[in-house]
Amino acid sequence: MLSRVAFNTGRMNAARMGAARSMSSHMSAPQFARSFSTTVRDAATIEDALKYSGYSDIDFTIKEDAPVYDAVQKFAAYNIGCLVVTDEAGNMTGIVSERDYVCKIALLGRTSKDTPVKEISTRGSNIITAVADETVDSCMSKMMAKGIRHLPIVDGEKTVIGMISIKDLVATVVKEKEDTIKVLSDFALGKGGHFGSE
Repeated sequence: MLSRVAFNTGRMNAARMGAARSMSSHMSAPQFARSFSTTVRDAATIEDALKYSGYSDIDFTIKEDAPVYDAVQKFAAYNIGCLVVTDEAGNMTGIVSERDYVCKIALLGRTSKDTPVKEISTRGSNIITAVADETVDSCMSKMMAKGIRHLPIVDGEKTVIGMISIKDLVATVVKEKEDTIKVLSDFALGKGGHFGSE
């Protein structure tokens, strides 16, 4: 008789413990998910990439009627490979790169001092641009599809607000991966604000 009572009591206790564990897991999983989702950042955007851009602190534009020689001087002075071409009003009319100089001036025997930038720049519908809230992955896809290494960044009015290179995108991706690894390591080691310690 006593053994039967003890057996039934044990079953009831086990059932209570199982229910408690089930409730605990149902409550803690969403809380953990919320904590984790607020710690791991969303996908990096061009706004993030602009922080690494070598174009941020320089004048990366050149007038379309300027000689190609002026563009080459800017390439050398700022150690960059692309410039936004503008008209007299400051509107973008094209882009010109070191590759344009090599293929359309040097190889053809033309002189950079006698050739205006607009004659060798990429113009019109061939200009590929991006916006600040566009993802880095999206911009990398654009570059790979078109075989280009630079993208002018425009706002809603199509006004140029920046320029990024493939190097800027790579630097952003590396930083993003490093941040993600740190967050995962902190969770695994019980570190971080969500666990009450640093």
